[in-house]
Amino acid sequence: MDQRIHDHAEVLVDWSARIERGDDVVLAVAEDAHDLAVAVAEKLGERGANVVTTYMSSEVSRAYLQAHDGDFDADPAHELALYENADSVLFLGGGRNTAATADVPGEKQQAASKAATGIREARMETDWVSTVHPTRSLAQQAGMAYEEYQAFVYDAVLRDWEELADQMAEMKDILDAGSEVRIVKEDTDLTMKIDDRVAVNSAASVAYDSHNLPSGEVFTAPYATEGTVFFDVPMTLSGKRVRNVHLTFEDGEVVDFSAESGEDALADILDTDEGARRLGELGIGMNRGIDRFTDSILFDEKMGDTVHLAVGRAYGSNFPEGHEDEANDSAVHVDMITDMSDESRMEVDGDVVQRNGTFRWEDGFEE
Repeated sequence: MDQRIHDHAEVLVDWSARIERGDDVVLAVAEDAHDLAVAVAEKLGERGANVVTTYMSSEVSRAYLQAHDGDFDADPAHELALYENADSVLFLGGGRNTAATADVPGEKQQAASKAATGIREARMETDWVSTVHPTRSLAQQAGMAYEEYQAFVYDAVLRDWEELADQMAEMKDILDAGSEVRIVKEDTDLTMKIDDRVAVNSAASVAYDSHNLPSGEVFTAPYATEGTVFFDVPMTLSGKRVRNVHLTFEDGEVVDFSAESGEDALADILDTDEGARRLGELGIGMNRGIDRFTDSILFDEKMGDTVHLAVGRAYGSNFPEGHEDEANDSAVHVDMITDMSDESRMEVDGDVVQRNGTFRWEDGFEE
């Protein structure tokens, strides 16, 4: 087995999930993530954890959803119990077909998501971590040769996370002390409030309230959003390609939207519930090890020179202790990305902290 797979597993188990002896772990394995699952299982065995393995498959999900009448039972007890009794959930992504659910009606996907609200909340109460094994389908989606994509993934995953955490701490301090963020670029002039929030230094470890590997972002939970924003980085939503999204906000809610392609998929997301038209996250990408867009939100949103906004659910970790119930509630959390590398700026309380993708503490920042 490629040594990088063993290294990936070690980072996931030790740095990201902080697994200890006796921890009850759910290992959720995608279709083509078998090799990473083997390496992770070995590490979990060495640590003395208790493991239950589940199978994640978009093709299996499609078959189930297509056949179901759409009247889903809320939070089936057998699945809910699994996550209520878990200490950690490790998601190993890497499917065969990134568009496997493209022909499942949006309303049925919404109904299934709403019915699983309690299960989703139980999972999020654990020390969960999501990562991805480089597969040929993901390489194809990224427009890269398989070997090239492997190198890309491991460059993003196998890095000095403590050093990056120290770098990102400066942005966390700025957001924690700030009251308002403004983003300005092509077709974009958006303001949002961030006071009384706690920014997360997402350094790929539950010790930092961070649940993605790779990570490399600082994020918070905005509110009172006003203005327009243009998302120029393509994405796949519900198996459908979505390009060039425009959102208009008034009084914190999306009041108008458009997309060059995939507008129906975007509409389905925004119509999921009341919270789906409010922002749940403002994230600032800071992982310079990610140097290209790959149509995978796990990587793309962490890329330096980007900002992403998520409609829907906010994370309780962005709120002071005792105020987690103030987080925007929704059955969805969908990130959309805007490229900040050219003719753009981000301000916090009127001070420019990033211009054309460069932070003010980095070489090349223009006053």
